[in-house]
Amino acid sequence: MKICIVGAGAIGGYLGAKLALAGEAVTLIARGSHLEAIQKNGLRLIMADGSSQIATPTLATSDIYQAVKQDVVILAVKAQSVAAIAPSLPSLYNAHTIVVTAQNGVPWWYFRQHGGEYEGTRIHSVDPDGIIETHIGAERVIGCVVYPATQIVEPGVIKHIEGDRFTLGEIDGSKTERIQLLAQALKQAGFKAPVRNQIRTEIWIKLWGNLAFNPISALTGATLEQICQYPLTRELARQMMREAQAIAEKLDIKFGISLEQRINGAENVGAHKTSMLQDIEAGRSTEIEAIVGAVAELGQLTQTPTPYIDAIYASVKLLEVTRWRVGK
Repeated sequence: MKICIVGAGAIGGYLGAKLALAGEAVTLIARGSHLEAIQKNGLRLIMADGSSQIATPTLATSDIYQAVKQDVVILAVKAQSVAAIAPSLPSLYNAHTIVVTAQNGVPWWYFRQHGGEYEGTRIHSVDPDGIIETHIGAERVIGCVVYPATQIVEPGVIKHIEGDRFTLGEIDGSKTERIQLLAQALKQAGFKAPVRNQIRTEIWIKLWGNLAFNPISALTGATLEQICQYPLTRELARQMMREAQAIAEKLDIKFGISLEQRINGAENVGAHKTSMLQDIEAGRSTEIEAIVGAVAELGQLTQTPTPYIDAIYASVKLLEVTRWRVGK
């Protein structure tokens, strides 16, 4: 199977390395010193148990147009970067190419093949001009919820910290041959790849915590453990999650765990810096629109008040502006 990982960073590199080691024809789209190291030495993967292997991709490049047509394109860039690369993606497509969206937050395709009263509604927070949908097309999409934690410890070297599950789902809830083949390829590479007929529910379970813990962490510099153990921020997270749950339930999402269970799960992760805090510290743009702004937009759509979510969203947006201004 020809598989292109667009965004071979921490998560994309982890996927690409293990797929290549399993014998798949993997193309990695990366950039900078990380790409240079991969081209020179291959992609080294260090597992949580300390073992390591070096994967050699079929191609590693920064230029998507150098790649051949692919069977699978896995978008492993962050949500805010998808629109910029979307116009180049059709060069990778054959008639049957599938595109796996592995971003955090609310996906641009949420109301495509949804079947509810909001069918066809565009989520402007994540695809304001329709650029992403124009160049991907909902018919190609397979949804994916990413659970592993990984990091780039040096250029060309990925360290796996924990987790190996990538949950998959067709956006219309069907179990097609193409998704079964993809799941099998991931399993052969050593991943857990359950196929769900309610991928939106899986998205909400992860988003439920992310929409609170990520921005609070970005604003305070605190770890998950600190946020959950400090009474005031724990309560703030709880209020944001209550607002989000009210929205989700209006969209027919049923949570299989309680709010306190979700908070406790985050606390148990320990002294972990969220990805949004890491982005703020590195002076990068964040996934604030997909993780928080889109939820606020869904609140407006469903006529659900979101005062806590709105306040935190505004604060992180200002933080991005002031941080970038200081860094110039």
